[in-house]
Amino acid sequence: MTVILSRKGDRTIKLKRARQIVQILAILLFFFLIIQTEYRGTNQLQYPVRIFLDFDPLILVSTLLSARGIPTGLPAAMGLSLVLVAVTALMGRVFCGWVCPFGIINHFVGWLKRKRKAKKKDFLEKDRYSAWQKWKYWLLTGLLVASLFSVQVTGIFDPLSLVIRSFAVAVNPAINFMLRAFFDAVYFLGIDFLTGITEPVYDLLKDSYLSFNQPHFSYTVLIGLIFVGILLLNLIRFRFWCRYICPLGALLGVIGRRSALQLKVSDKCTGCNNCVTQCPAAAEPQAKKGGKDHDWRPSECIYCWNCVAECPTNALSFKWTLPFKRAKTTGVDLSRREFVASSVAGLLAVPVLRTGTRYKDHYADPSLIRPPGSLIEKEFLQRCVRCGECMKVCLTNVIQPVFTEAGLEAMFTPKLDMKAGYCEYNCTLCGQVCPTGAIRELREEERSEIKIGTAFIDKNRCIPYQMGNDCIVCEEHCPTPEKAIWFEYKEMLNDYGERKVIKLPRVNMKNCIGCGICENKCPVVDIPAIRVTSVGETRDPNHQMLLEVSASDSYY
Repeated sequence: MTVILSRKGDRTIKLKRARQIVQILAILLFFFLIIQTEYRGTNQLQYPVRIFLDFDPLILVSTLLSARGIPTGLPAAMGLSLVLVAVTALMGRVFCGWVCPFGIINHFVGWLKRKRKAKKKDFLEKDRYSAWQKWKYWLLTGLLVASLFSVQVTGIFDPLSLVIRSFAVAVNPAINFMLRAFFDAVYFLGIDFLTGITEPVYDLLKDSYLSFNQPHFSYTVLIGLIFVGILLLNLIRFRFWCRYICPLGALLGVIGRRSALQLKVSDKCTGCNNCVTQCPAAAEPQAKKGGKDHDWRPSECIYCWNCVAECPTNALSFKWTLPFKRAKTTGVDLSRREFVASSVAGLLAVPVLRTGTRYKDHYADPSLIRPPGSLIEKEFLQRCVRCGECMKVCLTNVIQPVFTEAGLEAMFTPKLDMKAGYCEYNCTLCGQVCPTGAIRELREEERSEIKIGTAFIDKNRCIPYQMGNDCIVCEEHCPTPEKAIWFEYKEMLNDYGERKVIKLPRVNMKNCIGCGICENKCPVVDIPAIRVTSVGETRDPNHQMLLEVSASDSYY
């Protein structure tokens, strides 16, 4: 029996309200998981903080293409994206209209503008389908072709990666800073009334949100401006990102273009265009000249039920039909010539993105230190989707985004900046949140065996070598059971011409794991006297400083 979801009995209005409730719950879940993506006193996360990324089929497809098969170590949770594919094939782009956090945020910003308008004629022309909406299909094609040639830049444009990266690197630090500034200002004012109100709030936030130091990231302004710029595009067109740019929406549109849930128009249609002005995706739900034929575009529709709920004559309804049945609707608006052109553009992007990269088989940028558990650089770039989860979860703030230091191909991927923090000796959180296995999830006993770089002493800046005074900071902080930093005792002249025995720090390269705490804590604060480079990292057998040596040979 055919089930009709129409406005009769306010059933569709209830579905519209249900959609709004689901959106609220989805965005609250998103914010909750963002807040929980943080060290909470244990080396094991309590919640599946990457669950939105696990449901992302675009990440799965691009990863499989870039790896040219099913790569080892791909998290099993990524199989959840196949669930979304099945739901989309059955019900269309419901994820875009009901669950996607970035779509919900864009919808809210666009709704703020629309609330200031009163007449539907102000929207009618802007809400009609535009040929420019095929941009997202061009972008999707180009990204997948580039992935096929092992250039994985999908994460820069993937909406889930983009919104998580924006909140982790820009929005969360900004909110954290403003909250701290507010509570500090109230405290220094010394007004008992205000203090009595804010202290309980501060204690609550301190335990759940303000428990650690203010995070700082490189390129926060750039990433924040990109995020704000996308939101401001909603002032030009409602859900601009979803209509014109979103590659995930394009992929789901292709999958769901012949879903089992189809929009039908009866002869009651009067051509009032109420449905057009209420459609946030410009899916053209109206009939042609008041007849039954219509130009509805299922690949654009996000199944928000606005059109059915606002139809004054009950002419619109969604009906369950046989899935994959050829429907009398307008399909994906992408010609063969445009498909070929976007494929060629994706192909040409490969040498452009690879040009200028500083990473070679036997040479790497010395400052390019990847998180512990990272794959060899070539495979790492094929997997990493720039989501920023590892940056958010890092308890010392050492993981920072890359811009052009490692070439355009590596933009927004994570690296370790020892000036910002250091890699905690037993921490494995970054591998737990990585959605694609670019950073392997390590066991605690395995973590101590991973070497991410090697420390070197600059004798021209080191206090004992340069000034003849003792300094034991690097040795004190070294976390390895067998200290990677040891002292050579040598008689030297200090700055006053006095002879004294000085402890000269040396690095035992066999024990050093490159954690960077020595560099971070070095009292020479401008350019530390001990610095970590990526040479000797476990992940790359070619990136070693020494050839094979015998057991009797010394590393120092």
